[in-house]
Amino acid sequence: MDIGEILSKVDHTLLAQGATWEQIRGLCDEGMRYRVASVCIPASFVRAAKAYVGERLAICTVIGFPNGYSTTAAKVFETADALKNGADEIDMVINIGWVKDRRWDDVLAEIRAVKAACGEKILKVIVETCLLTDEEKVRMCQIVSASGADYIKTSTGFAGGGATREDVALFAANVAPHVKIKAAGGIGSLEDAEAFLRLGASRLGTSRIVKLAKNAETDKSVC
Repeated sequence: MDIGEILSKVDHTLLAQGATWEQIRGLCDEGMRYRVASVCIPASFVRAAKAYVGERLAICTVIGFPNGYSTTAAKVFETADALKNGADEIDMVINIGWVKDRRWDDVLAEIRAVKAACGEKILKVIVETCLLTDEEKVRMCQIVSASGADYIKTSTGFAGGGATREDVALFAANVAPHVKIKAAGGIGSLEDAEAFLRLGASRLGTSRIVKLAKNAETDKSVC
């Protein structure tokens, strides 16, 4: 698998609390140059980023991020606002406390509500695998499959753990065929990226793969 194919699956990500417009604009420049799947950025930058890139690059943003415990109404409002500002894709965080309380109907209803707000736009559901048991992960595969969402996503990257190969394999074995998988958090090498894709991921949330591509170009120019 060549680096161009890997880059085409990357959601090039910058979600740091102190991110500036200059950094977001640079992320967009890199995203367009390396033809990534999208840039994933804070909601407050969506309008400016969409105006900057137009239709040259998909803009993804995060909802209920990173903790997931805002109300369903707040998540629906965030989603509608992000789409109005030009977002093409939404990554939402589930209410993990509801999972721990086994409030499965509430978890499903919330995802469905956010998907209804998304309409035809892509919705990825972040389940924060590092905080869940395997039983809870399997149940979330079933719920996301029933919800109408487009992707199940491993992690925010803010909860102390990221994607693992075991979790992606577990997702692939338990989601319905129409649900795609996004691995995110801690993907630091081309070997990792390729492994996740071969295990069944369709998207990778990371900033490091573009950096590796840039470093490879620099090395070639020096040679």
